[in-house]
Amino acid sequence: MEIVELGRRLRARRTAAGRTIASVAADAGLSVPYIANLENGRGNPTLTAITGLAAALGADLQVDLRESDPDSAPTAALPDSLVRFARSPRFTAERPPDPERVLTAMATLGALAGRPMTDLDWHRILDTIVLITRTQ
Repeated sequence: MEIVELGRRLRARRTAAGRTIASVAADAGLSVPYIANLENGRGNPTLTAITGLAAALGADLQVDLRESDPDSAPTAALPDSLVRFARSPRFTAERPPDPERVLTAMATLGALAGRPMTDLDWHRILDTIVLITRTQ
């Protein structure tokens, strides 16, 4: 996984949980600038640091060495408007079981628009995801 993808995942999980960088840093035993750099796709984290971040965010860390898949689709980065939306009462009220996966899906769908997304757009996409994933 590239550092940019790691940073995107860290930010998505942290914002979906409604946590600040400072609170995650304290729980992981890392500095705020270190985590901010990672979230912005910079740095060279150690396995110890990533393990601490995973624990602080309530995530399982999986390390897997495998061949690259040249046909795999790139994942969309989380736009700032979606990061803000992930902190909104609407998103947190839905309590998605896998917020990182939901945010990744939302970012991917938003990228199809070819324009900046508004809060109303994010609401519509979340509504769609809730409707198709709701169990009856």
